[in-house]
Amino acid sequence: MNIKRWLGISLAVIVLDQLTKLWIVGVFQYGDSLPLLSFFNLVHARNSGAAFSFLAGEGGWQRFFFIGIALAASLLIVHLLRKQAQERGFCFALSLILGGALGNLIDRVRFGYVIDFLDFYYAGYHFPAFNVADSAITVGAALLIWDSLHKNAKASA
Repeated sequence: MNIKRWLGISLAVIVLDQLTKLWIVGVFQYGDSLPLLSFFNLVHARNSGAAFSFLAGEGGWQRFFFIGIALAASLLIVHLLRKQAQERGFCFALSLILGGALGNLIDRVRFGYVIDFLDFYYAGYHFPAFNVADSAITVGAALLIWDSLHKNAKASA
């Protein structure tokens, strides 16, 4: 597989992420919540921090910090995709991470925060709201771990 296919996967993640966020902003006012299941709401939330609202209350400097991290990570991922384009599992995982990072980067540049809308909860405890980009990053990271473990198991057999 060449890099264009991997970047196409990233682009699909970005498009899906941005379309879902556009829909949430068009349908919900900030702070609105719509219960759908006994453990799940759609919400319109904003996160100026990173995962789990890390550094969210820091007064604004974190926006540029997270933009810089996303840009640096994206450049590194594109380099790795070029260098190892034939490593299917590895590159698929990186493609998901790249799409998620760029999806959230678009929000940070446009708004100064990331739009989140998936709210899962149990017994009164709410997991921090997240979005499609966050999901792609998480799945991509899990696939990287799985790919690494699978390669290590194969190498030692």
